[in-house]
Amino acid sequence: MKHVSLSDHFTYGKIFHIVIGPVLMMIFSSFYSVVDGIFLSNYAGEGAFSGVNLIFPYIMILGGVGFMLGTGGTALVSKTLGEKKEDVASRYFSLVVYTTIFIGCIFILFGYFTVEPFVKMMASLSSMNTETMIDSAIRYGRIMMLGVMFFMLQNVFQSFFAGAEKPFTGFLFIAGAGITNIILDWLFIGMFNWKVEGAAIASICGQIVGGVLPILYFALNKKLPIHLGRCKFEIKPLLKVFGNGSSEFASNIASSVVSTCYNMQLLRYIGPAGVSAYGVCMYINYLFMAIFIGYSVGMAPVVGYNYGAKNHQELHNVFKKSMIIVGITGVIMFTLGEAFGPIFGSIFSNGDEALQALSSKALFVFSFTYLTAGFSIFGSSFFTALNNGLISALISMVRSFGFELVTVWLLPLLLNSDGIWAAGPIAEIGAISLTLFFFLHERKRYQY
Repeated sequence: MKHVSLSDHFTYGKIFHIVIGPVLMMIFSSFYSVVDGIFLSNYAGEGAFSGVNLIFPYIMILGGVGFMLGTGGTALVSKTLGEKKEDVASRYFSLVVYTTIFIGCIFILFGYFTVEPFVKMMASLSSMNTETMIDSAIRYGRIMMLGVMFFMLQNVFQSFFAGAEKPFTGFLFIAGAGITNIILDWLFIGMFNWKVEGAAIASICGQIVGGVLPILYFALNKKLPIHLGRCKFEIKPLLKVFGNGSSEFASNIASSVVSTCYNMQLLRYIGPAGVSAYGVCMYINYLFMAIFIGYSVGMAPVVGYNYGAKNHQELHNVFKKSMIIVGITGVIMFTLGEAFGPIFGSIFSNGDEALQALSSKALFVFSFTYLTAGFSIFGSSFFTALNNGLISALISMVRSFGFELVTVWLLPLLLNSDGIWAAGPIAEIGAISLTLFFFLHERKRYQY
């Protein structure tokens, strides 16, 4: 893979080289979650599949702290590299990694003991017989919490590989993690019939590959722009990291809360089959959104570097090209979602015609989300890279809490279950309006 430096002038070709690694990382990390779903839906049954989808948002909230530290840390480190302070950048990078390990250890205990109350709270909102779903969710969640630190580290390094000018190397680690997960899914679920326990153990093993091995890579490779080494506890840069990454954390929390609300509404209006259909939508959504997120992760160090170097011309260049790329990608995703919705639905239905029909209907409506969602995702990441955590957080929070959370509660009152599937696309119209407002309002300030 051709080496691209953060200081380069970025053509479409160089943009492709810098983002392909993060995009593949995100797709692959999403893909092996999808594989979990395929194995569970086909070997363990709808109850196990629904149970995993019920607890998954809670796991993502805790794991999202890692993504916050990664994106916030990359923004600070890239800006510092642009200021030609390589030693300081490495020190900040090391501080972020060690902080992630510390917080991850705390979350292991906290998460393990809070899984059951969360699941029972969610299940109490439904009058359906969900005993299998509840049991599966608790069993899966408790095991997954034992590996939450590895999940956090994996999320941290996904961002930092692009900042270290080694995006494709980052993909290789995630590919290794994904292949490990997929092989063990086949072994533990398909062969040994370990059901949700098998899925959880397979995921943790994959996360160890994606979260622990990069520690050795950054510790031993001293020729990288940033490397892992000794550091001292510094509160000021750490607060900056938390501030920069607050939007990504808010986005993870918001998406998890929204997913929880979707599950609540689906249990109320449809039942466990609705949760399963939503799970199908989310697995496809993870794959498609991974492209937007991966692109944003890959471009963030470029934006941060040029902001730190005060290269406004290049900042304008990457912004303009990014708008074009995101727009075209959104149209392609929408077309794929509309054209192949029934095929996607059949993969997870295990011959259940009712579930297949419900999933296909949901995907047909939900696919409109992709026409506009990419702009808001990139916008949030763009302002994070500019070290403006406030605007970034506003875009993320209002997008989910201000729009999607409202629509998922109100639209079913008007459209019944159809309103649940329409909530996402309608919410994204509001989100892109807010994002475009900030793009225009802050253009003079940052000169992009």
